Amino acid sequence: MTLKTKRHASALETISVVVPEAHVEIFENALGIICPTVGIFEEDSDNNIWRLEGIKDVGYGEEELANALTLANSISGISPELQRKTTETDGWLARTYEAFPEQAIGKRFIIRGTHLDDTPSPSHLVLTLDAGVAFGSGEHGSTRGCLIALEKIAHLKPQRILDLGCGSGILAMGAGALLNKKVLAVDIEPWSVRAAKQNVIRNGLRNLIVCEHGNGWLSPSIRKKAPFDLVFANILARPLCKMAKDLAKNLAPGGRVILSGLLATQIPMVLIAHQRQGLKLQEKIIQGSWAALILYKPTKS
Repeated sequence: MTLKTKRHASALETISVVVPEAHVEIFENALGIICPTVGIFEEDSDNNIWRLEGIKDVGYGEEELANALTLANSISGISPELQRKTTETDGWLARTYEAFPEQAIGKRFIIRGTHLDDTPSPSHLVLTLDAGVAFGSGEHGSTRGCLIALEKIAHLKPQRILDLGCGSGILAMGAGALLNKKVLAVDIEPWSVRAAKQNVIRNGLRNLIVCEHGNGWLSPSIRKKAPFDLVFANILARPLCKMAKDLAKNLAPGGRVILSGLLATQIPMVLIAHQRQGLKLQEKIIQGSWAALILYKPTKS
């Protein structure tokens, strides 16, 4: 596979913090203020310690970052050291490309980076993404779990589909390509919506995927098209719990929801929150430290 290289105009740096599992979400949000993507890596499995890492332009967003970390420190009660490391642009691109080879997921999907120029397998559904989009590009356990879950419920042929917190748009594109149905993809981050739109165009799915900026279940487009037969919510454990009531309200009887972005250790917390709203567990899918849950809303007798 040949790598197509390109240059980045600005100097880059890697910033990272090491925190206990309970505070991953808080500091992921803090770094995400200025980093387009934040990687989450297990640092110490015995003690549930995680490293959060993002790439940014040197000097960019320093005041916003400082304010976000101050808030995160206050909420969590801890003050992890912010580590910085100069990242050579060309070296970073090469490592990113090497870390993002063609990936087969489940029985139907292949995820490929834009840097690969060989011919993919014609027997699979191929989704092409920018290799620089780390979280949500298919190599992350939560994304893989969602696509595997999608294959498991595809026979139900859902008609109204929502990707809530769409990020790169990979799940919306997977559903559109596999089911040949229209999908609404919504994210609260404008840059995520832009990236998703670019990926949709790149994959020739403009006739199926609508990407919009919106604030979760408060989004007018979501309210207009609810209830849904299938919802993807690949977010984080605590936001999922907070939104359980709204999710149940906007899920059609017999509909499925694929929840992810949670660690396997967080399954009980997320599951209980949704069971309290009347949803039932169909299946758990574990990918490394990450989990995806398939839940359904019972039909009325």
